[in-house]
Amino acid sequence: MSGANDMSDRGPARPGAGASAPAGPVQPCQWPAREAGGETPETPAVIRELRERFPDLALMEQPTADGIPTAWLPAERALEVLGYLGREAPQPFAMLYDLGGVDERERLHREGLPEAAFSVFYHLVSYGRNADLRLKVALPADGPRVDSVAGVWPAADWYERELWEMFGVDVAGHDRLRRLITPPWWEGHPLRKEHPSRGTEYGPFELPDQLVDEMQEHLRFKPEEWGLPRPEDDPTLMYLNIGPQHGATHGPFRVVVGLRDEEIVHLVPDIGYHHRGSEKLAERQSWHTYLPYTDRVDYLGGVTNNLPYVLTVEKLCGIEVPDRAQLIRVLLCECFRIASHLVFYGTYAQDIGALSPVFYMFRDREILLDEVIEPITGGRMHPNWFRIGGVAEDLPRGWRQRVLDFCDYLPPRLDEYERLLMENSVVRARMVDV
Repeated sequence: MSGANDMSDRGPARPGAGASAPAGPVQPCQWPAREAGGETPETPAVIRELRERFPDLALMEQPTADGIPTAWLPAERALEVLGYLGREAPQPFAMLYDLGGVDERERLHREGLPEAAFSVFYHLVSYGRNADLRLKVALPADGPRVDSVAGVWPAADWYERELWEMFGVDVAGHDRLRRLITPPWWEGHPLRKEHPSRGTEYGPFELPDQLVDEMQEHLRFKPEEWGLPRPEDDPTLMYLNIGPQHGATHGPFRVVVGLRDEEIVHLVPDIGYHHRGSEKLAERQSWHTYLPYTDRVDYLGGVTNNLPYVLTVEKLCGIEVPDRAQLIRVLLCECFRIASHLVFYGTYAQDIGALSPVFYMFRDREILLDEVIEPITGGRMHPNWFRIGGVAEDLPRGWRQRVLDFCDYLPPRLDEYERLLMENSVVRARMVDV
């Protein structure tokens, strides 16, 4: 529901479709970035701090729709500035919230932005300041390169591997720059614009015996490639491969553990077996037609996957969502949160040896899906029900009683499940003081 709080206002599309932005094409935001050194009374304190700490730094502030202080800086100074922010600054930005790249070569609107074939962004968080900061660097088409910040934030390790893997941006100083999500034999960098986005854009797929042998050889674990000792050099050490298909992983996931007796002394995770390439899929969709893909980011989350996407688009476009639609969104997100947590709790109990809870909790989840979620959205696990600007339609007749009935039904059972697990001697032996 969108466009107005009037329940009869269903927007301009099919009955029940979510309302859109005002008529006419959405005009791109054309904010001129401030020149290096140029400040206004609205300049964020952290930008002023950087200019005082680095007076010769060419720092270009960029206003944004999300309100996060954002600035561009030269790539050759990035490590110096980021090191200061992460370690030396008062109330430092101790958390690297995100690090990624953007292929800028097909950008249509560059007003006020530096020329760049690629860009790398660093999203930082300071708990002491309760503040976010985004820094960006512009890179050329030939030989794009940045310095590793894993020495400042160890979490940058995987982000930088993904940056090289997806965009071909070299990361100087990274000691294991190898593929993280795609297999070792993958060719190209998938998030570059020239990389195919559909399987039909490739030639016919062939799998000769030689390639099969190469694929199998790539899966052979070689400890020396990870800086780990070899069993030949340490007879007390054994490496055990778990996955990628294993009942305990709840999905395709591989991990190699180094064991000494019964103690795990080394662990190397191998992810990517279930990677969907959501960003690449989005490149060939419109803002609206990408919504069904968000349903499947977490296949137990339902509309909770729709929510961050539509909130982002609405913020970028300046769309205000009616109060009623916001309340409906919260109601449905809470329903899916309960459904997802029931699966988590039940399967966790199963993993540690308790079989009854998983059957009880899947039963409760089925009741929630059948009696509340499906009558409201028309779907169960993947309803694709939120819309940019609101939701697909208003709540149906009888929704209130269905929700209240479930609210009466579940709490006594949750108390039973808590006793079933938390007071179980086997469960406590496997969880307490471990």
